[in-house]
Amino acid sequence: MTDTASPTTTGASAPESSGRSRRVDSDWVRRNGVFVALVLLLLFNLLFTDNFATEGTLRLQLVQVAPVLIVALGMALVIGTEGIDLSVGAVMALAAALIPLYIGYGTGISIGISLAAGVVVGLIAGVLVAHVGVQPIVATLGLMVAGRGVANLFGGQIKSIRDEGFRELGTGSILGIPYVVAIAAVIAVVVGLVVRRTTYGRQLVAIGGNKLAAELAGLPVRRVLVTTYVVSGLLAAMAGILLAARSQASDPTKLGLLMELSAITAVVIGGTPLSGGQVRILGTVAGALLMQLITATLIFHNIQDSWAQIVQAVIVIAAVYVQLGRGTTRKSRKT
Repeated sequence: MTDTASPTTTGASAPESSGRSRRVDSDWVRRNGVFVALVLLLLFNLLFTDNFATEGTLRLQLVQVAPVLIVALGMALVIGTEGIDLSVGAVMALAAALIPLYIGYGTGISIGISLAAGVVVGLIAGVLVAHVGVQPIVATLGLMVAGRGVANLFGGQIKSIRDEGFRELGTGSILGIPYVVAIAAVIAVVVGLVVRRTTYGRQLVAIGGNKLAAELAGLPVRRVLVTTYVVSGLLAAMAGILLAARSQASDPTKLGLLMELSAITAVVIGGTPLSGGQVRILGTVAGALLMQLITATLIFHNIQDSWAQIVQAVIVIAAVYVQLGRGTTRKSRKT
């Protein structure tokens, strides 16, 4: 009996083993592909890009990617709940537009008001999604349009911001590290700890994995969702403030434009699935760095910036394809 059963067992295990291997490969690519791509692109620039390995170049790349990373961290939390936030670019513009209006009352007060505006927009988005039942893409799309309109009403046109404290925020440094980069790094560490070590983080992941099951388990689904969108709005406002501090100006028409695309790209290629249930903070950081490096590489080699947007689109499609393949495999295993 053992001899007759062995071939059957062996024959059945071979396809199963092969399928498991394919799943492992797909999972490995999804989790680590962004790091491999980042390393390869760094090596390419070190070998073929003139004056790339300099302190000035490194400093510039980190300063430029910092606002994108801050927005992407908030976006990662929202996507972890199986949502999306398309209003982040408009929130950035709104926050920056408020700075010139209140900078006369003091740098801290103007920044506080701008951050509060981001919280209000996030609160509205959270209430619409969690309490009213509006789909996240619809709710935040409406806020994207409305937020940009309000920013233009407040700002109207490009306004210079002449304040020493505000200028220091955008151009100053601590221990040789630009304030903008230091702030982004601290936020990344805090968000990572919140996701991995707090009850809120575990609840967020559980809600994204299965909202109905989370509700039946008694988790505060609505409160977590509202909190998540508030955090996203707050981080978007912070990014808008930092961009305005760097440029010493507020441009409600262009500031934050297409930032939602950059943030979603960083999150998706970092391995956080659009289906929710996971939040990969380190992957998001690597994704933001990769997209910045792609743009910089194209500029260094005199290729039009428009190609960077095309590359972003291709990378997003590829990353989503890998995730969908993994999701299909999961469904087939369940059935």
